Amino acid sequence: MLELYQSEGCPYSSTVREKLSELGVSYVIHNPRLPGDEGGDVTNEVTHEQLTARGEDQIPYLVDTDRQVTMHDSEDIVEYLEIHYE
Repeated sequence: MLELYQSEGCPYSSTVREKLSELGVSYVIHNPRLPGDEGGDVTNEVTHEQLTARGEDQIPYLVDTDRQVTMHDSEDIVEYLEIHYE
């Protein structure tokens, strides 16, 4: 299962969502906070705590539970998706 911690207003998150849609991959979205260089306002305490418990507070952040992979850079995420889900 793929989980994407993201924000609707984040252009980097949008890039990842577009790639997931292009590939026809199902995923779960979590919206922990608004975008921002220093971290935007928290919009969902539960998902924000889940994200920070992983040692991260950057979005987008992808979790691939099937492969035990996590990553946070949109370019790296898109490349990973192309390799493993195309």
